[in-house]
Order: sequence, then C-alpha cells, then structure tokens
Amino acid sequence: MELESKHIKIKTKDINVYYDTVKVLNNINMEIEPNTVTALIGPSGCGKSTFLRLINRMNDYIEGFRKEGDVLLDDKDIYSKNTQVELLRKEVGMVFQKPNPFPKSIFENVVYGLRIQGVKDKQKLNEAAEQALVQAAIWDEVKDNLKKSALALSGGQQQRLCIARTLAVEPSVILMDEPASALDPISTAKIEELIHELKKDYTIMIVTHNMHQAGRVSDKTGFFYMGDLVEFGDTKEMFMSPRKQETENYISGRFG
Repeated sequence: MELESKHIKIKTKDINVYYDTVKVLNNINMEIEPNTVTALIGPSGCGKSTFLRLINRMNDYIEGFRKEGDVLLDDKDIYSKNTQVELLRKEVGMVFQKPNPFPKSIFENVVYGLRIQGVKDKQKLNEAAEQALVQAAIWDEVKDNLKKSALALSGGQQQRLCIARTLAVEPSVILMDEPASALDPISTAKIEELIHELKKDYTIMIVTHNMHQAGRVSDKTGFFYMGDLVEFGDTKEMFMSPRKQETENYISGRFG
C-alpha cells in the first residue's frame, strides 16, 4: 500500500535572487505544508524579507530584481506568463511591519479589496466585514464604530484591522513581515494569539527578529544568513538542538 504523499502548499526550488549584479538569495529550497506557521529568522539584510516577498511577487516592483528557480503555489508556477498577479495577491495576502490602514472608515478599510473586485452588494460587504473583523479578533472593539476613521485606532488595533482587510478577500496564504515589531507587548501577545487561531484556516509565513516569538508561534523555522538558508526544520527541534553551528550561534545570541 502506497503512503499518501503530503500536500505541499508552497515550494521553492533552487531559488537565486539578484538585485542588479548583487546576489541576495542563494539556492533556496523550501517546502511549506498547509495550515502551518513558518518563521523566517536571521540578522538584518540576510534575505528573509526578499524571500517572503517572492511568494506574492512584491519584489517585481524593485528595480534590478531578477530570480532563477521556481516558486510553486499548490503546484502552480507563480512566475509563469499565465499568472495573473492580481489573483495571486488575492490568494496570498500580506501584512506589513507598520500598520498601514487607509485614511477611510474602519468598514471601508476592511471591504477595500472586495470593492476593487467589483462587489457592490451591501449585505455581502457587511457580512464579509463582520466575518473578517471577528477572525482578526477586533470585532468586539470596533463593531459600534465602523464609520469612524481607522486612523483613530491604536497601533495594535490598526494592525489587526490590516489583518482583517487581508482576510476579507479570502486568501489561503498570509505573509507577515515583522507584524508585531512596532507594537507594545500586550498588542504583540494579541497578534501572536491571532496567528495561532488563523493557522486553522490559513498557511502563514512570518518574518521575525524576535527569537521568542518564532519559538512561540511557528511550527517550522528557516534560519537565513547572508543569503543562504542555513537550516530549515521543526521549530522546537531547531531551538533545542540546532544542526548547524551558525544556527546555534544566532539563536543563543552570539551574533545578529
């Protein structure tokens, strides 16, 4: 009897990335299973965010960017000529380091992506907004003030609102680039709790400088150093007994 092969949500094969002549990622191979949280750790400038932005083609905007190798989402090459980038970014949502709500009402922030897609039905928009705000664990805090400006919210609330905005268009993957680095400890704890909940429905990749955060929220961790993926594996195993000396040095705080 053949063992059923496990489904891989995201796969990168022999990825090299250059900005003009500078090589920033070197032969990266990674497989990410659905409904997992993968943390990308490593010192500044080691390629973590560049790797993250490959998955929704945000690097396309950077002058001089070019890549070799394949990025597959559900076995489809996202860099093929047939890929519609708008649809890809609906499938792969992104949450940035600093909360970036639009200068609109809380409600309009959440339904922004749906309006762009041409959704006009008021009931659909209302239902989608409520569902996304509930999922982002902020509904109870904002439900009576949906017409108020999103800019009036605290930093932590703004970041959860941005997560709700990402969820409203129903992605299957959420990329987070240091989503809690600008937040206080209480807001950070809420975001971490939220990541844990969202994993049930989404595949999540998070770039973080915070070792403890990586240890708390992720199933798998990739340690990047100078453009190389030095080590990738089970988070608990990596933190307890890293296979590579560089990983141990970084995790134990000897550099970085």
